[in-house]
Amino acid sequence: MSEAYRIDWKEELIGGKVVAMSPASTNHTRIAGNIYHIFRTHLNEKKCEPFGDGVLVYLTDEDEFIPDFMVVCDADKVKADGIHGAPDLVVEILSPSTARNDKIYKKEVYAKAGVREYWIVSPADKAIDVYRSNGKNELLLHNTYAVYSDWMLKKSSKAERAAIVTHFQCSLYDDFEIYLDDIFYRVQ
Repeated sequence: MSEAYRIDWKEELIGGKVVAMSPASTNHTRIAGNIYHIFRTHLNEKKCEPFGDGVLVYLTDEDEFIPDFMVVCDADKVKADGIHGAPDLVVEILSPSTARNDKIYKKEVYAKAGVREYWIVSPADKAIDVYRSNGKNELLLHNTYAVYSDWMLKKSSKAERAAIVTHFQCSLYDDFEIYLDDIFYRVQ
């Protein structure tokens, strides 16, 4: 393979072990880009800053993660080499190779570090599990939001369709509604 096509692997430190990250799928990249765009637009000229995939977060001596997306409201945590300390919001987009770490180990480390809100996004299910801090170094499931497929909507009654949640609010902001269709735009 020529140098022009060489893939640079990103690595995380998870529980003291170096773990190579797989290249992202098209849907993974779309979701990450959509979330970044949504937050970048809302946070323009505000205190908090969004960061897309590729920025290292230093949490403990054994844990240095590269989340798919994050928001940092404390500018003192932002350094040239990454984020030093807990972001306020972290988003991890599941892939088969990362799901276990994202759902268990990373969630625990993020909680202990002080992350206020944590999203686990499933591209396959077009669903988001939103966890929120209880203020006691725990992230508790607040809600699961999902896009309903056309066939599911056709089988639903009018009352069931009316009850479907199509958007939600990030706990960091009082004035920011996030639409599921915007997050999963062009996801197949």
